[in-house]
Amino acid sequence: MGEKMRRFFAGRYGMDALNKLLFIIAAVLLIPLWIWQIRGLEILFLLILVYTYFRAFSRNISKRYAENQKYLAATSKIRAFCRKKKYRFDQRKTYRFFLCPKCKQQVRVPKGKGKINIRCPKCGEQFVKKS
Repeated sequence: MGEKMRRFFAGRYGMDALNKLLFIIAAVLLIPLWIWQIRGLEILFLLILVYTYFRAFSRNISKRYAENQKYLAATSKIRAFCRKKKYRFDQRKTYRFFLCPKCKQQVRVPKGKGKINIRCPKCGEQFVKKS
């Protein structure tokens, strides 16, 4: 059985970032479908699910890759913003973040050092803040 599955999936595109998003959207649509049976929502759910599986099982890898690259390019600013927020959240216990008053560059300093003189690495402006 495992060999048959391996041969079936050989040369198929598989899951990528766009497919994951479509699958999540389909899963989220299931919640209102369980509560209310809305015909338009059922059709939308099925279309998204069929398209997700179509992309995953497709043998036209170059076309699916191009679709995924368009999606990644369109969402690059949003993903970068989320990465930046996650980075700051992960380091919130050990570092403080300040904006340079002159150039608005973000500067990271260790927490718990009292009043410190901070020098902006971009413009060289010095300012005093409590870490």
